[in-house]
Amino acid sequence: MAHGGDTLSHASGHTTNHAPTDGTEEYDTMGNTGQGMLAGRTIMVTGASSGIGAAAARLFAAEGAAVVVTARREGRIKELADEIADGGGRALAVPGDVTVPADVQRVVDAAVRTYGRLDGGFNNAGWATAGTPLHETDDAVFDQVMDVNVRGVWNCMKAQIAVMLTDGRGGAVVNTASTAGLVATGATASYIAAKHAVMGLTKAGADEYGGHGIRVNALVVGSTRTELMDQVLTDTPSLEESFVSRSMQKRMAEPVEVAQAAAWLLSDRASFVTGGSVPVDGGWTAA
Repeated sequence: MAHGGDTLSHASGHTTNHAPTDGTEEYDTMGNTGQGMLAGRTIMVTGASSGIGAAAARLFAAEGAAVVVTARREGRIKELADEIADGGGRALAVPGDVTVPADVQRVVDAAVRTYGRLDGGFNNAGWATAGTPLHETDDAVFDQVMDVNVRGVWNCMKAQIAVMLTDGRGGAVVNTASTAGLVATGATASYIAAKHAVMGLTKAGADEYGGHGIRVNALVVGSTRTELMDQVLTDTPSLEESFVSRSMQKRMAEPVEVAQAAAWLLSDRASFVTGGSVPVDGGWTAA
């Protein structure tokens, strides 16, 4: 990701900013801002190349936000930004890795440079494995699970909250946790530990920055039909029946159902909600 660059106009009326000075590119597609619960806001979405992140970016844009989407798969997020622009929304695609602090900072800087502000962060990037008991888990796998799920959220919160404090208008952060952040779910020990840590970071952030008008909440997400879930079920097919049976609704969530909860938490409609763990789990944790 880089700073500055040329702007190329397309026949559609959208624009794409190319900034290749450090070997990466930013793609800023500008359409018409709509009215909705997120109108006028700029929101950063991680893990936006598929699943919940991509669904959230589409929904936030439809609700009037300018979305700054990031993930490692550059082609995916550029296509997503173009799709949002084609629908009349505003999107900036900035490839990056949430485990790398400099990458995260460049995403935040790009958001402020392009839209003048950052009002919200949906820290959704995650990674998991399946089927390996604790005593057989390789340390490198444990480290990767913790890096993506915990350090990724840590890096994002640090950069997002810092710019919100400087701006002085407050903001909202939503972290994607999991039912595994509350109870042992049958997921791997490393994933359960990581999602418990996300819950802790969420509560600490809410406590430290509530007086500055910054709200921090977590989504307790149940089994959701995503690319990552499909991979887990391919590796361990027996898990599907267990995941579905624990939900009171006897099904998995669609990504947009999780995105709807995130949109609410990022909006003023949740103005007195902070430090919370909002279940989007079909009743899993209520049983």
